Amino acid sequence: MVVKIPELAFGFIIPEIIITLSAVITLLLAAFGRRESVGALTGAVALTGAGLAMIFTCTLWDGSASIFNNLYTIDNFGTFFKGLALIVSLLVTLLSLRYAERENIIKGEYYSLLLFGVLGMMIMVSSTNFITIFIGLEVMSIAVYVLCGLLSGNPRSVEASLKYFLLGAFATAFLLYGMALIYATTGSLDIREIADYVASGNFKPTPMFMIGLAMLIVGFGFKTASVPFHMWTPDVYQGAPTSITAYMATGIKAAAFGAFLRVFYTAFLPFLGEWSGILWLIAVATMTLGNITALVQDDVKRMLAYSSIAHAGYILIAFVIGDQFSSSSILFYVLVYTFMNIGAFTVVILLGQKDRENTGIESYAGLAGRHPLIALSMAIFLLSLAGIPPLAGFMGKFYILSAAVKAKYYWMAVIGVLNSVVAVYYYLRVIMAMYFREPSGEQHRPDFSPAYSIVIIISLWALFHMGLFPRDFLLIARKSVGIFM
Repeated sequence: MVVKIPELAFGFIIPEIIITLSAVITLLLAAFGRRESVGALTGAVALTGAGLAMIFTCTLWDGSASIFNNLYTIDNFGTFFKGLALIVSLLVTLLSLRYAERENIIKGEYYSLLLFGVLGMMIMVSSTNFITIFIGLEVMSIAVYVLCGLLSGNPRSVEASLKYFLLGAFATAFLLYGMALIYATTGSLDIREIADYVASGNFKPTPMFMIGLAMLIVGFGFKTASVPFHMWTPDVYQGAPTSITAYMATGIKAAAFGAFLRVFYTAFLPFLGEWSGILWLIAVATMTLGNITALVQDDVKRMLAYSSIAHAGYILIAFVIGDQFSSSSILFYVLVYTFMNIGAFTVVILLGQKDRENTGIESYAGLAGRHPLIALSMAIFLLSLAGIPPLAGFMGKFYILSAAVKAKYYWMAVIGVLNSVVAVYYYLRVIMAMYFREPSGEQHRPDFSPAYSIVIIISLWALFHMGLFPRDFLLIARKSVGIFM
């Protein structure tokens, strides 16, 4: 039972307050600190702030409260996704300590924008009102629009920022207009009040309501990089700084799915039959197009972008089903996906150089002979993305596909399995290059840094631990989605 607390209960939003203060402090340090030490100092503040926020977020587990006149809620679902956003923040900040220095990115603003993006994610996943969901979305999006273009000397980075901004604004308009149409037909912006109204028996879905529902799917589909709203993804992921690509592929996608899940499983679950058919088609198209297009990519960064589109399709399989087991498998998969992708993008960063990312598959040729541990780490991340046991990627796909079979969505399960088989090919291309191809041209020494090693070790540990002992993490995921059932 959710307890309504009318007064300003700031104790429940201490993690958000810490992140906000950390972001402001990094901006002030960037403005007034010494230029030669501002990078390390702002990075330390960002790490400390995210770590403290993580500690206070954990104390909210099993809490249940509705605060700020029902604009914001504290529950296990929101706490799970806030914790995941902070994990992404910690790992991306760690790998950015060296990367931001190497690429000469404006350091104070960089870490501040990272934190503001995380703040937006946290607001999105804990909001039960369309107004606060939209505010969280915009805080997150505006920060990332700028982050994508911080490689100011790189035309691709500037293009990525502009393209993401223009298409993002277009998609945001769809989302906002969808919210307006839902409000016009239900008279409420609170998703729990909408749920009560549509389930009361006094409501019949009108064409305006269904158009609003479709527009919400378009808006969330853009943020989750689902087909046909995915066109921005490859160019933006390739042009953005690689640390920001990792940030977008994990944190933003997780937050978007969290808000998507909360809105549709709370307000629109009675109309599951109406919107699940649309998502069925989107899931199949997303998986298939993402995997088939990834087959012909010779740039690892671009390949991982199409891979992220395909993984959004796998998540949508469980989204369509609409029961507790399937929704908990979404949370488990998003958690696993975070470590797989951050680990893979860390290796991509490690092999790059200033003004030369070395993301072509030919750059990975013979890597196992030159740097066997780096090659082994990359191989493990790619095999997990492919869903090979005993890694966590296999368990993630297993839970999603078994949920489809259990719900008698047999064709969707078959299509998911076939797509997983196709995906193995393009992941193995990189592994084959690392282990069975001779290097060509001049070979450069990887950009070693203890921070990269820490991120890779944490990611490897998480993938093996969740692959071999998934039960505890799945129980946490099931407890998080208990609010919907």
